Amino acid sequence: MIPLFTAQPSVKNMEDATSSNPQSLGFTDKLKSWLSWSWTYICAVWFAMVLTMIYVLRSPLKLQDTLTSASVFLNTLTPKFYVALTGTSSLISGLILVSCNDHRVICSLIVDTTSGNRLSPDPVSQVNISPTKINDTMTLSFAECKVWRNPLNLFRGAEYSRYTWVTGKEPLTYYDMNLSAQDHQTFFTGDTQQIKAEDTVMQKAWRERNPQARIRAAYQAIEMNHECAAAYVLLAEEEATTITEAERLFKQALRSGKREQRFQRISQGCDSGKDINLLVYIKRRLAMCARKLGRIKEAVKMMRDLMKEFPLLGMLNIHENLLEALLELQAYADVQAVLAKYDDISLPKSATICYTSALLKARAVSEKFSPEAASRRGLSTAEMNAVEAIHRAVEFNPHVPKYLLEMKSLILPPEHILKRGDSEAVAYAFFHLQHWKRAEGALNLLHCTWEGTFRIIPYPLEKGHLFYPYPGCTETADRELLPTFHEVSVYPKKELPFFILFTAGLCSFTAMLAMLTHQFPELMGVFVKAVSPALLFH
Repeated sequence: MIPLFTAQPSVKNMEDATSSNPQSLGFTDKLKSWLSWSWTYICAVWFAMVLTMIYVLRSPLKLQDTLTSASVFLNTLTPKFYVALTGTSSLISGLILVSCNDHRVICSLIVDTTSGNRLSPDPVSQVNISPTKINDTMTLSFAECKVWRNPLNLFRGAEYSRYTWVTGKEPLTYYDMNLSAQDHQTFFTGDTQQIKAEDTVMQKAWRERNPQARIRAAYQAIEMNHECAAAYVLLAEEEATTITEAERLFKQALRSGKREQRFQRISQGCDSGKDINLLVYIKRRLAMCARKLGRIKEAVKMMRDLMKEFPLLGMLNIHENLLEALLELQAYADVQAVLAKYDDISLPKSATICYTSALLKARAVSEKFSPEAASRRGLSTAEMNAVEAIHRAVEFNPHVPKYLLEMKSLILPPEHILKRGDSEAVAYAFFHLQHWKRAEGALNLLHCTWEGTFRIIPYPLEKGHLFYPYPGCTETADRELLPTFHEVSVYPKKELPFFILFTAGLCSFTAMLAMLTHQFPELMGVFVKAVSPALLFH
């Protein structure tokens, strides 16, 4: 049996996967991060200092006399006063509750009446909804966080395993790999009515948790049937340590399927859905191998032919592979033609669709864009279109800009993604960061404008501007899809401004010095005399 690792990958092979890592954070960013992390402790220290100062200054402030006077005043109040106070408080609370509820209903009705101009991220949201069912619809939209197969997922043996060998970290979670196993077991092992012995072995192979056990099962299936295409697919995914070797095994899988006449039945109309899935999967992976090996025009042709041959399989998002390859060729006219077909209001959106559209519009104006000049003369029509496209993309997935601007570290993308989530942002930025860098000034325009989206939608969980409200369930799903060493982005995340954090820290430090000076005047005097010469010398 051939071992899983037949060649030792070098660190140089990891440069492509790690070339998008951001630069180290500056001192200001580190200080802001530290203050944000220590905000809870600062509040606790501040509260303890206030209590301590009250205790220390109890005599100068005459707190005991003040409390005595307050107790005498409260004792003179009659029970009628407390009854009136309780009734007034209850009435005011009820009015506030009713007004807040009316405000939410009005906002929901406004969202519903303007839904004709909205862009829905999924097909479910295209259903016509009456105002009386708006709350149920919002709950459905929030609870539905569907996990999709990543159209650009990497090869386990040739890429994910190399990362593990170099870094010692597992880039894929068990939940993510389990979803892939379910996909393969469901789609690639033939019909249950006509299941063969090798198909039974492959069904067990996909369920195996150990990679070596999966590879052994694949070889066992090949021994039963030398034309078992699903077994060659597994070996290409998991045993091949190079893209060239993976391509060879995928070609063998394609030849085996044709010799077995499973793929030939597709053209005769007596095919099964699982045979189609296996054929499409193999051809798609062959196109991705050609893309990774630099044969980009060949990859584009294979993707176009696949989309023409199976036009109803739009759910596989093959057009996202095509968009990335066309961007690598810098065929921006062809990219625009693909977007014109798939960036439609009736079709589901993705980060690739929204951000590629923003990139094309930003590329037209970014080379000569200057924030200072734009603030003086205002934005031109083309610049306004670019800014609106960026705002639209950020509203759909607000996690992407931090990866594109290298404000957050990139990792290898997972095999499954959650639309509008951090996992989708990682997958998009991993493959498209180079395309944004290639367009001169595009990242600068993104840096200057992307945060303006949050001023347009100050309450993203309640209502959106162009899309439905941001789902609040993405964080839980992303934590299952992304590895533990990755810090999952959370949106909307309420962060206090750096000035407030700095002021709170400065006030706390000043209060602590005042308390120490009041309690230990002689000691603080000696400390000041010792520190003053050093400060004057510097």
